Amino acid sequence: MPAADLLTVGNLGESGLLARILPRLQGASALLGPGDDAALIAAPGGKFVITVDTLVENQDFRLRWPSGFESSGFDVGWKSAAQNLSDVNAMGAVATSAVISLTLPHATPVSWVEDLAEGFSAAVRELGATSCAIGGGDLGRGSEVSITAAVTGNLATDHPVLRSGAKPGDVVAVCGSLGVAAAGLALLDVPISHLEWSKDEQALVVGQRRPAPPLAAGPAAAGAGATAMMDLSDGLLKDGRRMATASGVVIDFDSRTLKVDAQRLCSAAARLRTDPMEWVLGGGEDHGLLTTFPGALELPEGFRAVGVVKEPVRGGLASGVLLDGKLPESAQGFDHFEG
Repeated sequence: MPAADLLTVGNLGESGLLARILPRLQGASALLGPGDDAALIAAPGGKFVITVDTLVENQDFRLRWPSGFESSGFDVGWKSAAQNLSDVNAMGAVATSAVISLTLPHATPVSWVEDLAEGFSAAVRELGATSCAIGGGDLGRGSEVSITAAVTGNLATDHPVLRSGAKPGDVVAVCGSLGVAAAGLALLDVPISHLEWSKDEQALVVGQRRPAPPLAAGPAAAGAGATAMMDLSDGLLKDGRRMATASGVVIDFDSRTLKVDAQRLCSAAARLRTDPMEWVLGGGEDHGLLTTFPGALELPEGFRAVGVVKEPVRGGLASGVLLDGKLPESAQGFDHFEG
């Protein structure tokens, strides 16, 4: 058997790998945890939400970036947990369980996979998903690393908050950061050594590697009477357009409310000669919340107003987004199948 630091998944085999990673997948206690053909999860309300998302090597992350930075298994595990927990949060629900499917090349170091399991568990714990049990999953062999996680959640109120409920007169609000993950991605993805990053730029890269969705905010918004809500995964304008289309309304964002977000990105924007507002408007993967509330309602803690919901324009915009009353010129957002 090779030395521990040279051990690969091919050397160890499926049973040996499971024996090493299952103890590292720690969440809330499950009725029946890993080991059988399926997990057993309680659903006290008789209904629950479920989401699934995949991270694929060279599509959603790189093991080694053009900047020379290397992704740890911990980072990939954390990000997988965070993006799925955020989707449950955006429905106004609390995560209750997770199952994970890993596809790994034969030569993947076992230490990297152990690190991934620890990263997933750390995100569940540190982001505050204390009710989320990790119920096991599946292992497979492939030509590249991919991780798929499915997460279930129990609703905090009688009904989920959908993206289709925005009404004219509502206030549009966000909770969480805007543009940080996109700025971090841009730094990772250019051939400028990561050793040159400033402290501010390093913090932006952490935002890309280990996003921190505000998990208490989704149930709080649902309880406060939010009319529509969704995860900000593909960019403010793109996700705003999705919400507006689903609701049959126009969402008008106010750029003045977004200047504080752009200011945080100035160091990276200056280095890369980019307008930081492009990241604020079009950057995804921050996994904050885009929410609408009735106009007379006081916004819950952590939310800030960034626009208003308007009636469709007769003979004009039937649904969609505006920026300061005009059609945006750019910042289209992320699409898995573009490029």
